[in-house]
Amino acid sequence: MESQTKAADFARARFVAQLAAQPVWDLIVIGGGATGLGVALDGLSRGYKTLLLERDDYAKGTSSRSTKLVHGGVRYLAQGDVGLVLEALHERGLLLKNAPHLVKNQDFIIPNYEWWGGAFYTIGLTLYDWLAGKLSLGPSQHLGRAETLRRLGNLRAAGLRGGVLYHDGQFDDARLAINLAQTAVDLGGTALNHFGVHGLLKDAQGRIAGVRATDHETGQSYELRAKAVVNATGIFVDEVLQMDKPGAPKLVRPSQGVHLVLDKSFLPGDDALMIPKTDDGRVLFAVPWHGRVVLGTTDTPLDEPSAEPQALEEEIDFILRTAARYLARAPTRADVRSVFAGLRPLAAPQNGAAKTKEISRSHKILVSAAGLITITGGKWTTYRRMGQDTVDKAIALGQLPAAASRTAHLAIHGALPTPDWSSHLYVYGSDQPALHALIAQDPALGEKLDDALEFLKAEVVWAARCEMARTVEDVLARRVRVLFLDAAAALRVAPAVAALLAQELGHDATWQQQQVAAFGEVARHYLLPPLAAPGPPAPA
Repeated sequence: MESQTKAADFARARFVAQLAAQPVWDLIVIGGGATGLGVALDGLSRGYKTLLLERDDYAKGTSSRSTKLVHGGVRYLAQGDVGLVLEALHERGLLLKNAPHLVKNQDFIIPNYEWWGGAFYTIGLTLYDWLAGKLSLGPSQHLGRAETLRRLGNLRAAGLRGGVLYHDGQFDDARLAINLAQTAVDLGGTALNHFGVHGLLKDAQGRIAGVRATDHETGQSYELRAKAVVNATGIFVDEVLQMDKPGAPKLVRPSQGVHLVLDKSFLPGDDALMIPKTDDGRVLFAVPWHGRVVLGTTDTPLDEPSAEPQALEEEIDFILRTAARYLARAPTRADVRSVFAGLRPLAAPQNGAAKTKEISRSHKILVSAAGLITITGGKWTTYRRMGQDTVDKAIALGQLPAAASRTAHLAIHGALPTPDWSSHLYVYGSDQPALHALIAQDPALGEKLDDALEFLKAEVVWAARCEMARTVEDVLARRVRVLFLDAAAALRVAPAVAALLAQELGHDATWQQQQVAAFGEVARHYLLPPLAAPGPPAPA
């Protein structure tokens, strides 16, 4: 897709005006994460008039807090879930072709400290490659001890026998979500963030007929009618199910995954590290990302979802402790630049016995008696297939006329076959020339937001004009990713970002102050303070 980005195309006022111009939508999608965006894009690819509503921001929840992998899932293969792996490997290949500016072929190395490890992992990963078929990213291979140490410069040498190299995909999750929203707009769709659904409309027969929603910026409420309504709200699907049928049993139980972000020096090469077996039975990754290293993840069952989940001390300790076993220079709490937690929407165990790491990540589509379609489960890699299956279900139910999906080979907004990975601006893909033109018009926008960061003032203006950013958090968490890379730096630049946004969006100094304060409340959860020293013993 040759991007023709214009600020007017992404103006919020234009989207809001479209609400009144469309008396009945073909498809309304609730939720602007990976799943909802996938559903909306699939509907648009078939020619349906489609509206997507997100109460916060695109990818605000789980979809911006992943391990940054586009993968088949090596551990799912070990669990015998071959069907999921096949589907995910196929989708991985399509995503690499459709969004080459954000998804790349990443080398992963599994270090081997056991005599049997080399052959065992080589055989397993050869099967992984074989399942990918024509969409394979390259063959796995055994590495000798010296080569493993050379490529993973900070790896513990004692006891190392060698390593196994394999290929998977690596990406920027929130950036992809923004590009999917832009693609939806490019296809004629309407996508509104900060626009929450608070009720469902039903016809005289009790069938779903639309939604009640409120624009969080103006407070104005709307009744929006549609032939099909999809609940794609991830960890929050139960909230929408309750709108349809109060008292409905819970469909999802969240599982928390925590990640720590470190300086590049802890993994100085270009390769990622995969630790195949941890104390809790999961795998642990150390992945190069935007000049830093993402280390994770965990698997902690929670009772209730949260918009801002917080890492538990035992999760932080688990990641640091596991990393210390494999890295010659072990990271400490003081080395952590940011900590973020995401919630996976796993199926709620019916008998309380299922461990979350053993629950299949396959997606599930359910239809209520009133006709509400709910899609849950799945993972980023399979977002496109999830969207296709969901719209297929709406067609099968007779809610939408039959039409073929066209997303398998649909280029995502910004797609550029030969991106320049040496500049952080690669994430803009084919939008880069327009960003440079913005700087040419106003050279001051070419200045950095902070001397310690690579990000430019122009990126804030661009985010407001062409990427539908409305708040300081939208910009620093999901457009330029500073909050996820360096939380302290994000706090430093928040006032400057607020000023730039206020100028673009027409807000006053009071709004700026409110934005900085609100962002500060969010950002403090991404900081990792040192552990408090133990107090004096209690008196006897």
